[in-house]
Amino acid sequence: MTSVQWLEGYTQAELDSAQRRFGLEFPPDLIALLREKRPANGHDWTNDAGIRRALAWPFEGLLFDVEQNHLWWPEWGTRPTNANARKEILQSIVSHAPKLIPLIGHRYLPEEPREQGNPVFSVYQADVIYYGANLTDYFEREFLGYTHRPWSQPTKHIPFWSDLVERNGDRNFVASEP
Repeated sequence: MTSVQWLEGYTQAELDSAQRRFGLEFPPDLIALLREKRPANGHDWTNDAGIRRALAWPFEGLLFDVEQNHLWWPEWGTRPTNANARKEILQSIVSHAPKLIPLIGHRYLPEEPREQGNPVFSVYQADVIYYGANLTDYFEREFLGYTHRPWSQPTKHIPFWSDLVERNGDRNFVASEP
């Protein structure tokens, strides 16, 4: 457990610029938070290289599990024998999933739905779990401890990412309908 340290928030112009540069649209609760303050150990939206690495992390981790740990869901079709073909299929699947917005380390907020209250995911290869039912819950769990209180809030279902959580057997949440 670490204590949270906050830095001054971003200007609206900085957030608008980051969203344009990275092809994202931040949900309103993330905009409100980042305008007010930002976590000192969070991703810096003025550091293009760092953000690009963080944006690539979920796909790269999934690709690692496809290649090294034989991850392949039946609904993706027959697993190709060619690595490039597997990569192309995975790219197509992930490109149809809601984009993930990096917060701190390998914690991500889905871009969609474009409303407040989206869950926060911890993404490490195909090991994806909910790390908060929403931004407030996430920051409490990040800085007070993941298990500091039981999961009692329904968690929005986010296509593909919530499916990964469910396939991983994470039952520390109550899922709400998509």
